Amino acid sequence: MPSGNDHVELTLDLVAGVTDRGLRHPRNEDAMALASAVAAGGPVALAVVCDGVSSSSNPDEASQAASQSALQVLLAAVRNGSDLSEASVRAVRAAQEALDELADTAGSRFNAPSATFVAAVVMAGKITICWLGDSRAYWMDASGAVGSRRLTVDDSIAQELISRGVLSEAEALASPQGHVVTGWIGADAGQATPHVTSFEPDGPGAVLLCSDGLWNYQPDVAGLAGMALPGALTDPLGTAAALVDFANEAGGSDNITVVLIPYPPTDRRRDGDTSQLAVTEIGEHPAT
Repeated sequence: MPSGNDHVELTLDLVAGVTDRGLRHPRNEDAMALASAVAAGGPVALAVVCDGVSSSSNPDEASQAASQSALQVLLAAVRNGSDLSEASVRAVRAAQEALDELADTAGSRFNAPSATFVAAVVMAGKITICWLGDSRAYWMDASGAVGSRRLTVDDSIAQELISRGVLSEAEALASPQGHVVTGWIGADAGQATPHVTSFEPDGPGAVLLCSDGLWNYQPDVAGLAGMALPGALTDPLGTAAALVDFANEAGGSDNITVVLIPYPPTDRRRDGDTSQLAVTEIGEHPAT
């Protein structure tokens, strides 16, 4: 039976995303949670993307619970003016606690529900990225591929092989264990320490968050930038949908999630409307 979140499109004024089952998986085990708010320094866009680990139990529920729990912590931090690097770590802990609870509820600690994690908080002058696993974040520079770059380093066997110089990127990703993750959130992950980084863009562009269902087919930053720009700057939802279509046309072997956040964030909401929240829910198409 197809699930209600096999294909979901979410859009807020500052951020948009699309998640899709792909062509070969029986269900969508990815999830995304998006929010926008107006802080003291101006509008802020937030997003979390999680990819459920298919070999674990209830991976679809894991990605849902993790993304939603983490986003609530990040949104509270934006509203309170808290340090976003510290808040990112707390967000991962909240996601971890949610999966601990899910494992207890489902009686599945032996094969604990697990997911990868990547989050972004985008405000004028600063972008904060946090991750565990192989879901990725990219900076798409408005000037083109030259200024675009990947912001995350995978926690995976493939990345270890590449870093040690054992295999090339293409060889590592094609190896049987290439997509085995070495960092994740879940009841069996212990006190995994997330990676947190921040940077100040020197011009306009867009942040791209995605699961490996996209980058499997285009791991090259310049190639992704060529597909995402300039559409990501003015039509993030349409561009995210086009990237999902590309992944499906290339084979659709995995679930696909793409989130785009134009930079700098520009608020177009009515006075008094200070925040928006959109999340994918199991079994239904959500309204923004």
